[in-house]
Amino acid sequence: MLCFPVTHAPEIIDWADAPDHIVARLSGSRPVVGITGPAGAGKSTLAGLIADRTGGLVISTDDYLPDYEGLPVEQRDLPRHADLALLAEHLRLLRAGSSARVPVWSFHEHRRTGYRMVGPASGPIVCEGLFALHESLGDAVDVRVYVDAPPAVRRARWEAIERRGERGMGVEAALRFFDDVADPTYAKYAPAYRQAADVVVRNGG
Repeated sequence: MLCFPVTHAPEIIDWADAPDHIVARLSGSRPVVGITGPAGAGKSTLAGLIADRTGGLVISTDDYLPDYEGLPVEQRDLPRHADLALLAEHLRLLRAGSSARVPVWSFHEHRRTGYRMVGPASGPIVCEGLFALHESLGDAVDVRVYVDAPPAVRRARWEAIERRGERGMGVEAALRFFDDVADPTYAKYAPAYRQAADVVVRNGG
C-alpha cells in the first residue's frame, strides 16, 4: 500500500538545485516539508539548507524512535515501533501556529532522554528522517521529498558520521548496523516512499 495517494510522477532534480527548487514549491504560511531517504542519503543536510533559506524549523523523525532496550536489533528501524502518531500530532500543531513538546532521543543512550519545546513556527516545518513519508502521517505533510544516493556513497557517509562520534556506536558496529539492519529495513519501504514523493533528489556525492 502506498503512503499517500499518487496523482503524478515525481520531479527528479539534482542535489545542487534541490533547496531552491523545493522552496519555490512551498505555499502558505507554515507548510510542512517531509524529507525521507535511506541512511546517509543527505536528508538532514537538505533539511538544514531549506530551513536556512526560509527561516523554518527542523523536526527529525529520529526523536520519535522507540527506546532500544528490550527491542531486537533487527527491529529498531521498523516504523511500527516509532511514535508516529505523536509526530503527526506535532506536525499539525506546528502547521496551525502552536508549539509542540517534542521528544529528545539520544543515539548515545539509545532512548528518549527528555523533551523540548518547539515553535511556534514562523516559516516552513521541515520533517526529515526515515519515516517522514510514512502513511501514518497522512495529510500532515504538504510537500514530499525523497533523497537518493548510491549505496557506496551512503555507507561512506555513515562511516564518517560515526568517526565524528555522533552516534556513539563505534565504526565497526555502525557499519554492521548499516549493512544488516538500516539499509535492508529501509529498502522494504523505499519504493512506496519514492512513488509518493513530489520531488526525488539525486545526491551522488
